Amino acid sequence: MNSKISEKDKKDWENFLSSNEKLPNKDKNIKSKKNYTINSFDLHGFTLSDANNKIYELINSAYLKGINKLIIVTGKGIHSKNEKDPYISKDYSILKYSVPEYIKNNQELMNMIIEIKDAEIKDGGEGAFYIFLKKKPIK
Repeated sequence: MNSKISEKDKKDWENFLSSNEKLPNKDKNIKSKKNYTINSFDLHGFTLSDANNKIYELINSAYLKGINKLIIVTGKGIHSKNEKDPYISKDYSILKYSVPEYIKNNQELMNMIIEIKDAEIKDGGEGAFYIFLKKKPIK
């Protein structure tokens, strides 16, 4: 490494020191957290049909009220009795999989939704998911 500093670098450094320009502090962890209006609902104990009806109602209601984040708790399906019925899919009869699938296949609901994603551990982890809603257009 060259220990000599060029005249140009010296001049640039002096100009910087004499100016009021500030450098951003890259060590400072700045995270702008979006403020969400949050609603949560637990679907434990619901049948698939009842859960789909309830989720339709929840999304519509939240959208109209200006709620922009839903936490939907479905559970992980580990206590589901679907293993005893050979005519039920072992994956898609569990609310964890079928409710998000129902939402994604319903264009009316998807028109109100920005994103669906898995919940963080603090909100239910594998047994929950988030629905981020769009703002209702002002008429």
